[in-house]
This record gives sequence, C-alpha cells and structure tokens, in this order.
Amino acid sequence: MKQFTLALCASSILFFSCNNSGEKTDAAKTDSSKITEQPVANDAAPAAMPDSAAMMKAWIDFATPGAMHQWMEKTNGTWEAEVSNWMAPDTPPMKSKATNVQTSFAGGRYVIGKFTGTMMGQPFEGMSTMGYDNAKKIFTSTWIDNMGTGIVHMTGTYDEATKTLNLKGHQTDPMTGKDSDMREEMKMIDDNTYSMTMYGAGMDGKEMKFMEGTFKKKK
Repeated sequence: MKQFTLALCASSILFFSCNNSGEKTDAAKTDSSKITEQPVANDAAPAAMPDSAAMMKAWIDFATPGAMHQWMEKTNGTWEAEVSNWMAPDTPPMKSKATNVQTSFAGGRYVIGKFTGTMMGQPFEGMSTMGYDNAKKIFTSTWIDNMGTGIVHMTGTYDEATKTLNLKGHQTDPMTGKDSDMREEMKMIDDNTYSMTMYGAGMDGKEMKFMEGTFKKKK
C-alpha cells in the first residue's frame, strides 16, 4: 500500500513538474514581435507546489481501513429474514422471505451485499455497497435492484449509543423522474442479529415506512 501511495505521489509531483516545463517551452516559442507588448497585470498568485510528505500522509490516511471498516466487517455472512413491505401506510404489509449475503471487498474497505427474495409475488434481487469515507468521516451506501433502473445513493453516520447506522439519501421517483427522499436505519441487535427499516415518501409526499425486517445470521 505504501509503495502504491509513494508511486501516486511521485506521479503527481512529476505531473506538476511537466506542466511547469511545458509552460516555459511554450513561452520560449512566442513570436519575438510580441515581446515588446505591454504585459498584462496578473494578480493571481502562482499555484503552490503540493508538499509531497503531506500528500503522502493524506493518501495513506484516506486509504487505510480503520475502526468503522472493522465494524462493517461484522456484517459479513449470510443473513435470513422475514421482510414486511408496505405500499401505503394504511394497508397491511406483504410478507416474504429474504436472504442477504455480505462479503468484504478491496481489503475490507467496502462490503458488498447481495439480496434475494420476493416482492409483490415476483422474484426480487438487489445489490448494495457500503463503505466508510475516511476523509469525509461518513458512511456511503448504494443500492440497485431489478425493480427499477436507478441507483440509490445514501450517506450517514453510526450511533454507538444505539448501535444504529443512520443513512439518508435519494431514490428516483418513477412518476416524476426526480429524486425522492429516503432513509435507512440498520441496528445491530447482537453479533448474529440486525434489523433494517427503510422509509420513503408516500403517495401524499409524507414519509412512510415501506420495508422492515429482522435478519438472523445463518450458522
């Protein structure tokens, strides 16, 4: 990892050096007849050369998995649940069985989830990615499934007191083609149990719960 980072920093420094060299070469080729022209004042200060040591440290800190990545790895495994889905707040939920298989990716920097089950009597499959951005200090999440062609994007934080990952973001509203608010709560009940609840805008535009399930790790 350090070799990769050093190479990246060296490439960045070389890139800036080449740019500066290119600018000098172009200036030398300028028509001599223009040399006597009145120079245009330039108040902008020249861009400061990035400090290679600071750049290296920033990249190492950004790329190194930490405590939140270790927490994510605890969600790895095969999880099974009975899931409830609501089409409207005042209607009874539709229940179905679901399985979520989660595995680490890229040295523990991300967790990939593959979800299978049924929805409205039809086969349902989805895939999630979860990561923790060391620089922004937030969790990031994406979701895709066979019930649409959009990609859900969410970000959020983990609350240690309640052991809950709280995510907020947007999904596409197929009626308008615009973003629609949604949020997710993932609570770790114990090492072998977690609950997931998802909320989104209902037909009246108000937030409603549209999915809930308690997942048990398969042994």
